[in-house]
Amino acid sequence: MTVINDFKLFLKIKGAWILLIGMFLYGIGTGILAPMNAVYMRDEIGLSKIEIVSIFSISLLLNMVTTMVVGIISDKIKRKKRLPIFACIVCMAGLLIYMNAATYVITLMGMVFAVAPSGLIMGQLFAMARNHFMTLAPDIYEMAQIWLRATFSVGFFTGLLVGANLYMIGEFKSVLWGNFLGYAALFVVLIIYKEYEAQSSISSVKGETFSLVMLFALLFLACADALRGLYLPLVVVQLFKAPQIMSYLWSVQAVFELAFMTVAGYWANKFGSKPVIMIGSIGALITYILYSVQPPLWVFFLAQPLYSFFVSVLYGVAMGYVQRMFHTRIGFGSSLYVFLSQTASLIGYFLPFFIPGYQPRIFIIPSILVCASIILMVGLVFIHRVRAKKNSQSVGITG
Repeated sequence: MTVINDFKLFLKIKGAWILLIGMFLYGIGTGILAPMNAVYMRDEIGLSKIEIVSIFSISLLLNMVTTMVVGIISDKIKRKKRLPIFACIVCMAGLLIYMNAATYVITLMGMVFAVAPSGLIMGQLFAMARNHFMTLAPDIYEMAQIWLRATFSVGFFTGLLVGANLYMIGEFKSVLWGNFLGYAALFVVLIIYKEYEAQSSISSVKGETFSLVMLFALLFLACADALRGLYLPLVVVQLFKAPQIMSYLWSVQAVFELAFMTVAGYWANKFGSKPVIMIGSIGALITYILYSVQPPLWVFFLAQPLYSFFVSVLYGVAMGYVQRMFHTRIGFGSSLYVFLSQTASLIGYFLPFFIPGYQPRIFIIPSILVCASIILMVGLVFIHRVRAKKNSQSVGITG
């Protein structure tokens, strides 16, 4: 089979294992804290809903600025590795401040240092990986990127399980130390990793036509996912009174993520990125509707595989789509995608203020966002087909 042969070739790429280990460890470190961050601020530090959202928003704004500034200048830097190495150090310093915070100001300071450089890490890791794979395995570099992103997801969901168990052992402090060790492990891996510079052949790679409409459509999808990421843990805790359930709930996706990313990647190569993104969006819409009707716990678990396909498309296929729009500026293209998801997170944090509390009806908002995204994509496809039909008719007349 082509998939198996390509995957074997991927594993044989020199240095691929270092990238996989680094991405897996980074995923673990991120996943350990992700579902409990907002809960920690509310229950352990005692912050209000407005204070929690303001901390996330301010730190995210600085993260966005850092990501784009570094993305713009990174293509002029031959050796990008120093950027994520420095970012790891700053993140670890921020976590040390955060885990000792007792007030709003100290919590904000810790989160700013812990979060602001994280987009830089992800963007530059994928920029380095793209150069790496295009140099050593140009025939499968797109799938190699998707498998690398899938490895982050597997690490993330492993981190969710680790975080749930750390919480039961030592509550929130042990969870924070687990997150710290994730960054420390990534720091060590980056020191070991041998970076490859961009090749001149990159400019000859086929890119995607720039489309502002598609960027907005992806932004709406990312907004919906960001809203779910922040508020689903709070809704689940409100409904079922157990913070660790969220870690187990998200970890169900790990079983499906790698397979779904692989399938979505090959479908995108065969049928194009837009149809696959639309199919994934429909899966997300069904999931959000199920969330909004306050179902029993087993429905939340049952919906996870369906949502996992959407996540696989959003963070695999869509990432490659945006990168191909700027295929001659890899650092900028990778950073732009991260910036897009960060912008979505910022918007997603504020939208639920239209609905008080942490009720399941919050998920009506991402349902609307996904519908808007689907309408944009369908409209774009329709316009392209009309234009293509007109062009073919004009060619037939002149011929």
